[in-house]
Amino acid sequence: MPIGVSHSDRETADLAFTDALTGLGNQRRFFDKVERLIGDRAEDPAPFTVGILDLDGFKPINDLFGHRAGDDILIQVAMRLRAACDGYSAVARIGADEFAFLYPLVFSEDAAAEKARMLIEILSAPYDVGERTARLSASVGCSLYHSSDDTTETLVRKAETALYHAKRSGRGRVVVYTREMEEAAKRVTRIEQALRRAVAAGDVAPHFQPIVDLNSRRTIGFEALARWTDRDLGFVSPAVFIPIAEERGIIGPLSQLVLRKAAEAARSWPKEMFLSFNLSPSQLVDQNTGLHILSILERTGFDPRRLEIEITETGLMTDPASAEKIVEDLRRVGIRVSLDDFGTGQSSLGRLREFRFDKLKIDRAFVASILEDRPSEHIIRAILAMCEGLGMDVVAEGIEMEAQAERLTQFGCAGGQGYLFGRPADADATLGYLREAHRGATFAQAV
Repeated sequence: MPIGVSHSDRETADLAFTDALTGLGNQRRFFDKVERLIGDRAEDPAPFTVGILDLDGFKPINDLFGHRAGDDILIQVAMRLRAACDGYSAVARIGADEFAFLYPLVFSEDAAAEKARMLIEILSAPYDVGERTARLSASVGCSLYHSSDDTTETLVRKAETALYHAKRSGRGRVVVYTREMEEAAKRVTRIEQALRRAVAAGDVAPHFQPIVDLNSRRTIGFEALARWTDRDLGFVSPAVFIPIAEERGIIGPLSQLVLRKAAEAARSWPKEMFLSFNLSPSQLVDQNTGLHILSILERTGFDPRRLEIEITETGLMTDPASAEKIVEDLRRVGIRVSLDDFGTGQSSLGRLREFRFDKLKIDRAFVASILEDRPSEHIIRAILAMCEGLGMDVVAEGIEMEAQAERLTQFGCAGGQGYLFGRPADADATLGYLREAHRGATFAQAV
């Protein structure tokens, strides 16, 4: 011990660098180790590997088993990671369910990926939670030190970028940072900034896709879909900007803007037509979601009984208790609730038992193969029979061919949606479509 440093001072310093729950080093200790290694290799910048590991689905397990059990699992994770380290390597806990590792003797991308896959395999074994067991997967992002230009912050940021790509590609994945990811990350940031400006300026608009009665081919409602064209970026696909809005915390204001515009437009439709609107997973964990929707309906004068909210099973699984409360609050005022993309999630039948839905939407993947794939045909028949027994309406999505519509009608499917009946169109084009379809009918005037 250095002269002048007391034992209690040393203990205090150790605590400042230690994660209290797991006994691993914390973020400060990890950064200190990386900075020391960079200093050691300043003269001869031999590569080394930094990685960030994130537990997949830890929050639902934490909610299911309780926080004490969650802490026990984190302690077991830490023990496994520490046991997997050799005398040269280091591991630290840097977030709630996020760990970092340093491999001074891992010099290549292939070796880094192999080490990361080994950690994922180690963490995949069952965890003891009292008398029960739980399973976890993990995602990992890695970056390699190559030159003295690389700082600790740069290496960690690159590993986090790689982790982001790993999480987006599914569970249990490993991604090692590449320069292409840097360009992709910069593009995401540009889109995020432009989207924030667009939402603030009200420049995101709803487009409307018809939902029809398959027997009569009469339009019975429209689904509102967000569309955005930026002055500099041009048209940005919702498949691009919706996930960014979700991940960067913009989805709430964006959704409220689109719903308000959609409700204002839908007031001019025939009174028997409904408006269908999607809620994202993050909105189903925000208890203000119901209040925002009801406030928009009140301000626009749109009848709640003409609104259908579409939610996915993924959204339900994030926080079932929160989702159930939001759904019940909406249904209490007459808003109908649909389960979207049915058949693509997990435990779908269990969700139908636990939640009350008014409508189910058959995923387009089954509709696309209905004409040539017998399993898809049998699955659709089974879904229709089940919905009839549960008293639920059904809409088949993604209908693009007349033969698909005819086959669904033969099976007893009442509702349909897809390019066969119309592509999404803006509010003015939708109103023109309705006037043409209901020539001579009286339209409700906007309030």
